[in-house]
Amino acid sequence: MTLLDEAIVFAVQAHSGMMRKRESLPFILHPLEVATIVGTLTSDEQVLAAAVLHDTVEDTQTTMDDIREKFGERVAALVASETEDKRRDKPASETWMLRKVESLRELKNCSDPAVKVLWLGDKLSNMRSFYRGWKIRGNRMWQDFNQSDPAMQAWYYRSIVKLLGEYRYCDAWQELNTLVETIFEGVSSHE
Repeated sequence: MTLLDEAIVFAVQAHSGMMRKRESLPFILHPLEVATIVGTLTSDEQVLAAAVLHDTVEDTQTTMDDIREKFGERVAALVASETEDKRRDKPASETWMLRKVESLRELKNCSDPAVKVLWLGDKLSNMRSFYRGWKIRGNRMWQDFNQSDPAMQAWYYRSIVKLLGEYRYCDAWQELNTLVETIFEGVSSHE
């Protein structure tokens, strides 16, 4: 099997039985969608593997050591760039802002362009999901999130779009930007 094949098998097993938040879809569809988006930007198999694995450490029993041992240092570093410290000893709503500030700092200071490609794939997949919910519920959909203030969500996603601006020529960035501006039209960002 190729590295990507192994990553897909690993991710399918790690996310087995999990469902996507607020959607009745198997969770594995999200990392596969992220890999598909990333595949429009690079053919680097390590980056594609990281795309498939990006939520395994954050959302399953998988550890960073597991990823490093099975897929190597670079894939592990890419997965780490997408992994928040969830501080499981506190409610997620209390740590949301801290986690997002840390994540944005990671994105801003990254030196590996593959990190930005991975972020672009992940956040575009998220925004597609959000858009489906927003079409049905409007800003009421944020009530189901750890951060229910649409202005805070707008700040976070607009910050990401700005930090990924070097990809503005790519279809993926343009779609992300369009979805962010559509969903948050008329919403002022809190900073």
